[in-house]
Amino acid sequence: MPFDLAARLAARRAENLYRQRPLLESPQGPEVVVDGQPLLAFCNNDYLGLANHPQVIEAWRAGATRWGVGGGASHLVIGHSGPHHALEEALADLTGRPRALLFTTGYMANLGAVTALVGQGDTVLEDRLNHASLLDAGILSGARFSRYLHNDARSLASRLEKATGNTLVVTDGVFSMDGDIADLPALAREAKARGAWLMVDDAHGFGPLGASGGGIVEHFGLSQDDVPVLVGTLGKAFGTAGAFVAGSEELIESLIQFARPYIYTTSQPPALACATLKSLELLRSEHWRREHLQVLIRQFRHGAEQIGLQLMDSFTPIQPILIGDAGRAMRLSQMLRERGLMVTAIRPPTVPAGSARLRVTLTAAHSEAQVQLLLNALAECFALLGPEASHA
Repeated sequence: MPFDLAARLAARRAENLYRQRPLLESPQGPEVVVDGQPLLAFCNNDYLGLANHPQVIEAWRAGATRWGVGGGASHLVIGHSGPHHALEEALADLTGRPRALLFTTGYMANLGAVTALVGQGDTVLEDRLNHASLLDAGILSGARFSRYLHNDARSLASRLEKATGNTLVVTDGVFSMDGDIADLPALAREAKARGAWLMVDDAHGFGPLGASGGGIVEHFGLSQDDVPVLVGTLGKAFGTAGAFVAGSEELIESLIQFARPYIYTTSQPPALACATLKSLELLRSEHWRREHLQVLIRQFRHGAEQIGLQLMDSFTPIQPILIGDAGRAMRLSQMLRERGLMVTAIRPPTVPAGSARLRVTLTAAHSEAQVQLLLNALAECFALLGPEASHA
């Protein structure tokens, strides 16, 4: 039999790496119903608590009444409607760039940008811990592809010396499985010194980072000259769906001409763009959301360190607890679930072998009391799991 899928699935189960989809039976929020069980969830990316915001829902409803529910065609045929255009202008303003371009998903934005900018004879250099969509984009571009050591500007510099053709340096802004942030000033210096462009996917940075929620580029005070290609997704802190690329007039026009995932797909529903415009307004005006989130992050890190949990170097809403063994991570996740808490275990191949973890994500919709409930449950479960979990 040429495709022995049953054997592949059995092997994945035996390695404690089998994935199953939990069935969400409620809107996103701290308190959810999953597979029929009420749970306190610490595993979604709705960092500012906007996914179920009444004003965002009403904007979607009004948008559907005015514009219908489908995009109807690609942007280049007849699918580019008024709300899409208004959202692009608002995103350009958020990022301080001349233009922004909407994509249907973050995966498509990354794939579209990289493959439109480089090809055979060129070079793509990526952080080893980049998101799968960035790594796939680099490989599929046809350019010479190499990965530098995680967040290591010197490692990048050594690879830049060997680069040929147009060179694109690609990094996540906030690394989604570790929660740490890219050292953009150092990466930008190395890229500019070699005439390379720096592309940042700030999917997890927009909203939580920056004085006005403008993400990691705003956090570091960098310019478009430092980071020519800036990508963001709308399904995390924005609370809706889709993605965008922001940059110069020439960059956006080039993507419209050459980014195949943009050209050959139907536009997102116009009503979705209406909802995102409202969530963007809330993201920029309601600063208390970012401030409350920072209070929760400090509370969690202090409490987790007192318990003796092995945290990672993160001041973002992503707070991974390093366990090591995939089976142990799954058991700890299940023990928490039995106590009414949902925290997802992240296992290889999403993270390197031996670095399985619980990925805690905090949102502005959580309360300090709910974070304390999580800490209490972690203390109890971690003690029951056994001491070797901390250095598995």
